[in-house]
Amino acid sequence: QVQLVESGGGLVQAGGSLRLSCAASGLTFSNYGIGWFRQAPGKEREFVAFITWSEGKTFYADYVQGRFSVSRDAAKNTVYLQMNALNVDDTAVYHCAAQIRGGSVWTPEVYDYWGQGTQVTVSS
Repeated sequence: QVQLVESGGGLVQAGGSLRLSCAASGLTFSNYGIGWFRQAPGKEREFVAFITWSEGKTFYADYVQGRFSVSRDAAKNTVYLQMNALNVDDTAVYHCAAQIRGGSVWTPEVYDYWGQGTQVTVSS
């Protein structure tokens, strides 16, 4: 059974940093990727970042490029999202998701498994 568990969210002032973690279990497939999405109240879920597990290739949304960094630790089966220079527009619930079928990394519908999410709140 695949399980994704996010942690590391919280309240931070604008300009601050947070590191989110996504602990994955049950992913026995050889090729998959982990994406990060976020959803703010009243808004649609939007893509943040993605990393391929085997090669560590990364993709970012334009609005986080240069501020956020995604990485993985194979020994811990964990993916991290380092978020720097946070602003109030980054306030959202952040979810990690696993994609095993391939396809567009930007599209939530192609992801197969989702975590419950962790709240990130940035105050001004």
